[in-house]
Amino acid sequence: MKRVSFLFAIAFASLTAAAQMPNAPFGFGGNQNSDSQAQYSEKFADINYAGDDLASHTLDIYLPKEKKDKYPVIVHIYGSAWFSNSSKGIADINTICAALLEAGYAVVTPNHRASIEAKYPAQINDIKAVVRFLRGNADKYKLDASFIGTSGFSSGAHLASLMATSNGVKYGRCGKAEYDIEGTLGNYTEYSSMVNACCEWSGPIDLLNMDCDGIEKPKNSPEEVVMGMPKEGNEDYYKLLNTTYYIDANDVPVGMFHGDADNVVPCCQSDLLFEKLQQAGVKTFFIKQPGGGHGFNMYSPENLKKMVEWFDAARLGAKN
Repeated sequence: MKRVSFLFAIAFASLTAAAQMPNAPFGFGGNQNSDSQAQYSEKFADINYAGDDLASHTLDIYLPKEKKDKYPVIVHIYGSAWFSNSSKGIADINTICAALLEAGYAVVTPNHRASIEAKYPAQINDIKAVVRFLRGNADKYKLDASFIGTSGFSSGAHLASLMATSNGVKYGRCGKAEYDIEGTLGNYTEYSSMVNACCEWSGPIDLLNMDCDGIEKPKNSPEEVVMGMPKEGNEDYYKLLNTTYYIDANDVPVGMFHGDADNVVPCCQSDLLFEKLQQAGVKTFFIKQPGGGHGFNMYSPENLKKMVEWFDAARLGAKN
């Protein structure tokens, strides 16, 4: 038995559920239908964070309904197997983002370059540039830059967790391989790209071990597309793609949700991340959702509440 193709499974699941619920906003994050749709006081749309004219370098900022002088920030990154450069408008808006807005967080949904547009580390360079841009424009958009967290689904979860564990890393090095993880994108390179916490959903974490559940992974996988090279013979380069490679005791809190019935990104990926974080003494939690699929049966009120409480606790810890 072979694992369902990462991209095909996401697209197929999205189209199937959309057909069953035609009135539900729908994106790569699974069912976007919720009892309470996202509520916000203001939206800043299609802001370019890189100082160029690429649609893949734009973001949206949502401010909570309750008006304040400034808001803590969560950057939420869409899933697409790194194949999309323009999915910020359908990135779990009515589930994850709605819960964060209701809890008083400004939510930022960025686009990033797709794997067919640019190879790794372009994608993490983009998200690092997003955070620098937000710090450089905090007053303009009423953002509290003292707390910026990351969230994401699927490949977006990979980038969200990689942001957390690569805090402060300029160059990633492993054997013969070296990547500029920070990058120099945008006009705000004097600002920090450091983030304060992460909560990720269903993310691929160790891209050399996507068959951790014993199911054979097909060739020409999305991770091979984003890397632009086969895994065999290039293991050092792939290690620099992995969230787990950068883990150390100084990492910010990283929590995770994963469905035990996920047939796209195996749940054992989160097992690996949780184990490595615990070994390093990093604050973490892992909710393994019974019957949860890839974006389905995941966004229960209990799980969304847990996510909000996780970020709230991280904010409190950052202040102490």
